[in-house]
Amino acid sequence: MKKTFSWFRKIAFAEGVSFLILLLIAMPLKYFAGMPMAVTVVGGLHGVLFVAFAVYAWEVKTSYKKDLRWLMKAGLASLLPFGTFYMDREWKKEEAAATI
Repeated sequence: MKKTFSWFRKIAFAEGVSFLILLLIAMPLKYFAGMPMAVTVVGGLHGVLFVAFAVYAWEVKTSYKKDLRWLMKAGLASLLPFGTFYMDREWKKEEAAATI
């Protein structure tokens, strides 16, 4: 089950990267360069990663007996730019301490 936490952290990283690409590259391309396809492609990828993040966050919560506060912090991290990168330090410690 320790792989669940590892996969969660990998997906959280990918979700964070896709969010930054969406905000810093795709949206400016759409609005300043008239290239809406950038948001369509990156937004779709980000959406898939966001759903995977939510599913794995729930799996970590249930498998590792995390409380609702942990899940809410994870959700907030996914909504803030750089949030998943900031939280990864804490998640790395939690993963290392996991006995499952």
